[in-house]
Amino acid sequence: MNRAAWLRTAAIVTCLAGWSAAPAPARAAANPFQAASTLPFQAPRFDLIHDGDYQPAFLLGMKAQRAEIQAIARNPAAPTFDNTIAAMERSGRVLDRVSETFAGVYQANTNPTLDKVQAAVAPLLAQHQDAIYLDPRLFARVQSLYAARATLKLDGEQAQLLEVYHQQFVHAGAQLSDADKVTLRHLNTRLSTLETLFQQKLLTATKAGALVVSDKAALAGLDPAAIDAAASAAQGRGLTGKWVLPLQNTTQQPALQTLENRDTRKALFTNSWLRAERGDAGDTRATIAELAQLRAQKAALLGYPDYASYVLYDQMARTPDAVQHFIAQLVPATLAEQKREVADIQSAIRKDGKDFQPEPWDWQLYAEQVRKARYDLDQDQVKPYFELDTVLRDGVFFAANQLYGISFKERKDIPVYNPDVRVFEVSDKDGSPLALVYFDYFKRDNKNGGAWMSNFVGQSHLLGTKPVVYNVANFTKPAAGQPALISFEDVTTMFHEFGHALHGMFADQTYPTLSGTAVARDFVEFPSQFNEHWALDPIVFAHYAKHYQTGAPMPQALVDKIKKAARFNQGYALGEIITAAKLDMDWHTIKPAAPQQDVDRFEAASMDRMGLDTKDVPTRYRSSYFLHIWANGYAAGYYAYLWTEMLDDAAFAWFRAHGGLTRENGQKFRDMILSRGHTQDYGPMFRAFYGKDPDITPMLRHRGLIPGDE
Repeated sequence: MNRAAWLRTAAIVTCLAGWSAAPAPARAAANPFQAASTLPFQAPRFDLIHDGDYQPAFLLGMKAQRAEIQAIARNPAAPTFDNTIAAMERSGRVLDRVSETFAGVYQANTNPTLDKVQAAVAPLLAQHQDAIYLDPRLFARVQSLYAARATLKLDGEQAQLLEVYHQQFVHAGAQLSDADKVTLRHLNTRLSTLETLFQQKLLTATKAGALVVSDKAALAGLDPAAIDAAASAAQGRGLTGKWVLPLQNTTQQPALQTLENRDTRKALFTNSWLRAERGDAGDTRATIAELAQLRAQKAALLGYPDYASYVLYDQMARTPDAVQHFIAQLVPATLAEQKREVADIQSAIRKDGKDFQPEPWDWQLYAEQVRKARYDLDQDQVKPYFELDTVLRDGVFFAANQLYGISFKERKDIPVYNPDVRVFEVSDKDGSPLALVYFDYFKRDNKNGGAWMSNFVGQSHLLGTKPVVYNVANFTKPAAGQPALISFEDVTTMFHEFGHALHGMFADQTYPTLSGTAVARDFVEFPSQFNEHWALDPIVFAHYAKHYQTGAPMPQALVDKIKKAARFNQGYALGEIITAAKLDMDWHTIKPAAPQQDVDRFEAASMDRMGLDTKDVPTRYRSSYFLHIWANGYAAGYYAYLWTEMLDDAAFAWFRAHGGLTRENGQKFRDMILSRGHTQDYGPMFRAFYGKDPDITPMLRHRGLIPGDE
């Protein structure tokens, strides 16, 4: 999702003591990252940035920050908060600029040149992270301040920052012996290399896994717009007279909901299921096996029983046992619902005149038939009311305005990295400039799967910067001249990612390390999942759900069907996430002495232990394409989507009990959650807003797994 300040992210870190950067190429003298951008909000100069600028800028940034960090570590003056902690916060401006920009472009719009930059720079940046955390002189200054923290007269944010710095130094190995530090450096460099390798292999595998169809009849069931999009995708690959269904990042694929040809469904599902297990250049299994083993070894070196324990030290959940206990509470209600749903699917197959046992590639089609029969809801009737621009302007933006008073104006003068990208300036409730936000919604072969938010520029009063954030998704791009009609699931994704954007835009911190979305994994999804609720709020929904041709509002009968159907198929929806979360925890509770795992056997054994129906409800991500945990920072953290769902459903229950969509409620949520960053611990922050600890009851009720209103 987001990239935090440099202390928390290897991709933005500090100097490397004793390492000399190679001479920068000739472009370095005029490198666009060398000085702050002159665009509004210091937005990236995509009009000036070339692919060849990134690697020289990384080298320049590392060299400059090395000098800054060495000056801090060697400062003969006694340590103070300003000459040590704040000085580290001020360091690394060039490296920050290139890191933030490169991360956004690399994930959304990569090419072979950028792939090479990532592969070359990633291990160097891992070494930079080690250099700062393992520098004994620098840690001695931090330790001295930490020991005297009660006498330093720090304000609340400063005290929290010092606490976070000390924790992260210790957690990163600052107290290890010199020999163990050498071992740790080697581990971190190799892990960084493997994570990059996994990401690049998976992009290759996902592109190669797209289903190529030669006979249009095999696409029966897809609507004309989807068939046109498949033809456009084929044309983009030079496959004249064919149709291409690209893969999204999850196991199930959107087209499986309507494809009538069972062979086509099986082929598409199989391509998805086996995308990274074909023994070719996109096979990720050897990379995964080594990653898991090295992560366990790193945890042991740092004194933890497993990698999950190492990761969870600063999360809201704190321990693997707490995570497992939380997930276990969800299993009984989920399994009971799965059994009911399997019976419904089998019944629908028989009603269709077929006689076969359901397979995973049948579920989406027949679940849709059950939905239509039970709720008389046809997705083809729904999509004309969800035109992307209208949803953005009259839904996402409208809800934010009603809750927080902010407003939006499109900026066509801000350069972008791809023509699909749009930019908006955001004004605060008093009209003052608040942020820039970029939207990059359409699928491309050179874009990672899924949807995410991050920053091109982070907020900091110390640095004088305001947020520049972006939302990225993978919606099917319409054929030329056609409207971008999306599903309600896509609508929900837009609200979700904009919840992250709000969290970033409302940041109000002095120090970048604590700013905005630089929070724990099991807290960062709370604002985004909370924002999803407004997609179905009656006032918001009526404002955006209008027919793209006539402007007529969605008929109330259809609105009611959508709301009733929102709780449909929850055994499947929750089950596939639970299994992914448990698979993640299984990989990251491997003991350090365990041998390198056979990925297929390990995953099969993990599925057998789930306690859920994994035959009919496969995991949302298999090990081999689980980008979240192998390269995107969610290792031992995928449970966070469920944990934060507990938080967001509890918070929304509070809103419902206090008047719903009001400026007063929105302001309270902004003041107590969205604008706080990591300026305090998460439990007290949540309790201050909600009035008590969260529990799973609102979550299960919201999903319809236990009786009662939300």
